[in-house]
Amino acid sequence: MICALAMGGALVYGFGFGEGWSEVRELVGYPWFVVSLIDVYVGFILFACWIAVRERVLAAVIWILLLMTLGNIIACGYVFHAIRSSKSLPLPKES
Repeated sequence: MICALAMGGALVYGFGFGEGWSEVRELVGYPWFVVSLIDVYVGFILFACWIAVRERVLAAVIWILLLMTLGNIIACGYVFHAIRSSKSLPLPKES
């Protein structure tokens, strides 16, 4: 939950105070920005594959589209969903 709140705050900050594509064009000139961007998208693809294996087609498509558009805030939500719906994890009983 803390991760989701942090990502939400970061998204609000970026959309509220960023300059958009002009900043991205400048950053693409830095090799480590490109490396980091590739790393993020490889992680997205791996996470999307995990979602596709676990979910029915429509649910997987929705989760993956949300992941690709809103980023790790959705990954936080999906991990929470996956933990709650897992039958193999011994979760504490609610009182």
